[in-house]
Amino acid sequence: MARETWLNKLKTQLSHKLTNTKLIVRKSSNVGILAFEIAGLMSKLLELHQSISDKSLARLKNDSIHLQGVRKIVSNDDSFLLTLAAAELLHCLHLAAKSTIRISQKCEDPNLRSFPQVFDDFTERGRDPYNWVLSSKEFEALARRAERQIAATSVLYREMEELSSLEKKSHNYKAGIFQKEQIEIEQKISWQRQEVKCTREKSLWNRSFDAVTLTLAQLICTILARIKLIFGIGHGYIATLPRSLSASATVFPSDQNLCAAADFISGPLKSHKINDQKSDLATGFFESNTAVLKPPSSTLGASGLALHYANLIIVLEKMVRSPQLVGMDARDELYAMLPRSVRASLRARLKGVWFSASDPSLAGEWRDALGRILGWLSPLAHNMIKWQTERSFEQQNLLLPKTNVLLLQTLYFANKEKTEAAITELLVGLNYIWRFEREINAKALFECYAGQTVEVTVSAVVETIDKNLPMISEQEIRGEEEIEIDMEVAEMLNFEPSEPEDRTYIHLSFEI
Repeated sequence: MARETWLNKLKTQLSHKLTNTKLIVRKSSNVGILAFEIAGLMSKLLELHQSISDKSLARLKNDSIHLQGVRKIVSNDDSFLLTLAAAELLHCLHLAAKSTIRISQKCEDPNLRSFPQVFDDFTERGRDPYNWVLSSKEFEALARRAERQIAATSVLYREMEELSSLEKKSHNYKAGIFQKEQIEIEQKISWQRQEVKCTREKSLWNRSFDAVTLTLAQLICTILARIKLIFGIGHGYIATLPRSLSASATVFPSDQNLCAAADFISGPLKSHKINDQKSDLATGFFESNTAVLKPPSSTLGASGLALHYANLIIVLEKMVRSPQLVGMDARDELYAMLPRSVRASLRARLKGVWFSASDPSLAGEWRDALGRILGWLSPLAHNMIKWQTERSFEQQNLLLPKTNVLLLQTLYFANKEKTEAAITELLVGLNYIWRFEREINAKALFECYAGQTVEVTVSAVVETIDKNLPMISEQEIRGEEEIEIDMEVAEMLNFEPSEPEDRTYIHLSFEI
């Protein structure tokens, strides 16, 4: 009995030891359905790298920050505008890094699973133990390979949608008696499945988490190294970067320019320089270097009106372009879009103003003035719409081309008072041009019918009046009839009221 007990104990110990020393082989898993999210993430990183290319940086430094609208209502300080650009780029990169951290937790390689710690160490101290920062030639090769995988994944998405559509159609045929059509659909489904299978081999679908995480890590670290270099962030780390990155000149102004007094138009902002390594280690690299993206209280971004004002400016642009097509309903809709502050300033501008808009030269001057205002204000409004559309929830994972519009080129950091003053000026000018066009039409209509006997049908008269003189209400016309017209139009045409009321009457002779 004792011998049997001893043998059992020995057997248990040996079995436990073998279990502990046994190598556990884990089957490599593919990204599968996450391929579409990863493809979108890679696409964004490649676009981010394109936005810091030499050509894009030259456009940023020479064109974007010198837009007339940016100078008028955002800021006229180059260092602040470049700080905004760098902060937005870092913010986009930080979002991509967060997504990569989530994907890296599915990796088998312990070095890739430790991506969060390695990336934090690289951002804070510039250490790159796994050589994820690539040289220029290495990055170009990686980018080409990633672009091919992204394109194949995009094709796979369309192929799978087509397959899903065919399968739904087949299911509908099963409920009916269309046997011949169902056979054709089943054949198409078989062919489509083969297409999907072949496309998966070329796309990211069959790639392992280790492979895609390594690619993402190399993209992110290389982009971050270049942003640090060109915008002068953490100068103490530049010695650790590849020599190929050091060839690009930095776009950040010199220290001498940074010390100069800055005239910020968008609010009580002080001179901004991107934080150095000491503050980064204390408060976090991304948090400290993206804090400037929080808009001051005097801006449209802080009040949440940037997108609304962009839509308002675009509507005004269309009305100024064709004032003769603006009807009463359009005017009411436009007025409903105006915030209280703009309505108050508009009332103050138009209070006590009652004039005859009959001066063609003055109307021409107003058109020129409105054109100049829209010339610098409209681009910011259109950029605001583009920026918001590209970052909307529906567009997050779609592989669509981007315009690389930066936040500094929009109304987000625009000064609220200056923007509202420009909008009020547009409304005052549009009011005069609209009244001028309306008065010209009214005079032309009156000269056409006054003192004349016209053989015309009743429907034609009403149609002509409605088209050319919107303020005339529809009346039943019988022979010599009274047609009601707005008091404002009557005063434009120098008519005396026939009754002491708010409305007057014009006698038009028609021969029915």
